[in-house]
Formats: sequence, C-alpha cells, structure tokens
Amino acid sequence: MKRTLIVLLATAVLSASPAMGQNRPAQSGPNNSAVNSSGQNNSSAPVAGRNSFTEGQAKSRIEEAGYSNVTSLKKDDDGVWRAKANKGGSPTNVSVDFQGNVNSAK
Repeated sequence: MKRTLIVLLATAVLSASPAMGQNRPAQSGPNNSAVNSSGQNNSSAPVAGRNSFTEGQAKSRIEEAGYSNVTSLKKDDDGVWRAKANKGGSPTNVSVDFQGNVNSAK
C-alpha cells in the first residue's frame, strides 16, 4: 500500500513539473492601442470623420491648446468643429477633428 502511494505521488509530481516549467509564448505583435492617444496632435490638418465631441468638449480642447475667446463654434458637414479664437493676442480660425486634434488655419 505504501509503495503504491509513493509511486502515485512520484508520478503526479513528475508529470506536473513539465507543465509548470513552460513559458508563455512570445507576443506576436506590437503592444499598442488601435488609436494613439498620446495627447499630442497627430495631424497637421483636421481629419474628417464622425465626431463624438460635444460643443463643450470641443471648446475645452481648443482652450487646453492655448487659445482664448473661443467664439462661433460650429460642427461642419465633415464632422469637424470650427471656431474663431485668439492665441497670443492674434485672432485665428481653429478646428477640432474627431481624433481631438486642434489645428489653426494657416
């Protein structure tokens, strides 16, 4: 009886060891999100697309980018929020696209 128990215990330990010693497979692709949300502008021009920003959120994005006195804020047919604003005392036209990029008209 004792010998059978020892044999069963030894078999269980030896069969579990290889499974416990295996490494996880290496990751096959890059570990990044589908959308780059680094907080930096990733476009030099507004990108057309379905925009989910509210008017208040678009205004906040513009102000966070250093603009003040944001007026005439409207969403156009391309889904881009457009407004007039001041930066450094100079008036300019600005836009916020669906990715959150804030661009000034050049």
